[in-house]
Amino acid sequence: MRNFSTLVGIGVLLSIPSGIRAQDKMAAAVAVCLPCHGPAGDAAAMAPGAPPLPKLDGQHSEYLVKQLREFKAGKRKNDLMAPILAKISPREFPALAAHFASQTPTALAAGNAQLAERGRVLYEEGNTAKGVPACIGCHLPNAVGAPRYPRLARQRQSYIVQQLMNFKTGARTNDRAHVMRSIAANLSEEDMRAVAEYLAGR
Repeated sequence: MRNFSTLVGIGVLLSIPSGIRAQDKMAAAVAVCLPCHGPAGDAAAMAPGAPPLPKLDGQHSEYLVKQLREFKAGKRKNDLMAPILAKISPREFPALAAHFASQTPTALAAGNAQLAERGRVLYEEGNTAKGVPACIGCHLPNAVGAPRYPRLARQRQSYIVQQLMNFKTGARTNDRAHVMRSIAANLSEEDMRAVAEYLAGR
């Protein structure tokens, strides 16, 4: 079931007149995203029954544009994003992405230091016995990411775990050259939770 923030966002977009100025329409689009993806989304993400919601502050704009385009085209599936992006033109994606890329990521606390340390080792060194390469190779030191690979530092734990599980099960398939699906296939759920705990506190 859609959460209240999403329903409000859809309602705002549907109420935007077609002749509104481009800059005002962009401001409205950003406002729609903030309840789930801005700092206020931290509380929404903790609500009982809420779906995992990704933080977008500080994310690379090129990566965000790719994801928005693939949500819009149906290459990446999400029942919450689909009705919202149906009202946003792809021409607006670069400006929308640039807005979030310019924001300073808010800090999250890693609640389990022992689990986070296990995640650090897996992130920095991988697990050769299981065929898992070090995450640092693509997502870089401190998980800052790059245009082709997302920033993972300070991302919500629940979202990291969900996306890794989606790659593992094949529910998400928009990774480049099957890379994430191949890696996630060799991760246990405990591995995923450990990496997510480490990344939240970066």
